[in-house]
Amino acid sequence: MASAGFCKKVCVTGAGGFVASSLVKLLLSKGYFVHGTVRQPGNEKYDFLLKLEPSENLKLFKADLLNYESLYSAIVGCSAVFHVASPVEVVEPAVKGTTNVLKASLEAKVERVVFVSSISAVFMNPQLSKEKLIDESCWSDKEYCKKTEGHASFTRIFLLLMQNWYCYSKTEAESQALDFAKRTGLAVVTICPTLILGPVLQSTVANASSLILLKLLKGCESLENKQRWIVDVRDLADAILMAYEKPEAEGRYLCNAHSIKTQELVEKLRTLYPNYSYPKNYTEVDDYKRLSSEKLQSLGWRYRPLEETLVDSVESYKEAGFLESK
Repeated sequence: MASAGFCKKVCVTGAGGFVASSLVKLLLSKGYFVHGTVRQPGNEKYDFLLKLEPSENLKLFKADLLNYESLYSAIVGCSAVFHVASPVEVVEPAVKGTTNVLKASLEAKVERVVFVSSISAVFMNPQLSKEKLIDESCWSDKEYCKKTEGHASFTRIFLLLMQNWYCYSKTEAESQALDFAKRTGLAVVTICPTLILGPVLQSTVANASSLILLKLLKGCESLENKQRWIVDVRDLADAILMAYEKPEAEGRYLCNAHSIKTQELVEKLRTLYPNYSYPKNYTEVDDYKRLSSEKLQSLGWRYRPLEETLVDSVESYKEAGFLESK
């Protein structure tokens, strides 16, 4: 597989998103030529992408996950496809869109597809015991996801992410991707990240995971003291690129750096930024699980300290206008 990005052309779907834009930034810095798919090239909300250096190595394509031809035009000629686009509102774009990306990649004869899935495709399973170490062998139960309801958490926007239909769509899309690889011989690697924090590059809208941290900083009366699994978006971008560049990379990889209870996370934030509001009370919940990213670390993946992620997140929120300086 690729040992260096120079002269390599790759495609990133959903290039304007939180994760994808960080990946685009990394790829450009490594010498790759990047085809980025977006819904409306020329829209000012994508201007931040065109400021990434070297900007002449980035080309934006108008593409729709449900339009095969538009995807193929962006993918053809590329050595790799990083499928990062992740609609949360409905199932069809996530599942059929992934199939379209895979079929276009096969037709275009790309070397490898790296599909960004989610921890939601891993742990939503009532058969998983608390003693079970959650690793790449674990899958969410699709029927369980369809039969259970999501729960409100933090904001109505983030509710979409927490609904179990989201877990269903991510599980279905990832399992279909790996099955497609077995049937066709297309090289597919999947990455399942946990809660993704870190600096935002776009300043038009806060992504769903950033809303969680913003809610903690802005405070509330009471909050469940849940376990949080966290990975920095820059470390995730490293993992995604590693899944392409490492010839030995195969199958799926869980991507997590830190496990922490919500109250402890708030106290870390309070130490760094004492003047924000923060939640006042906590309700204890019994949701402890053990999660392993050992397989990913065996490829050489490393991650930064949580404090660095928190500081860089908060500073980027302030710069983007999502959060007042205090």
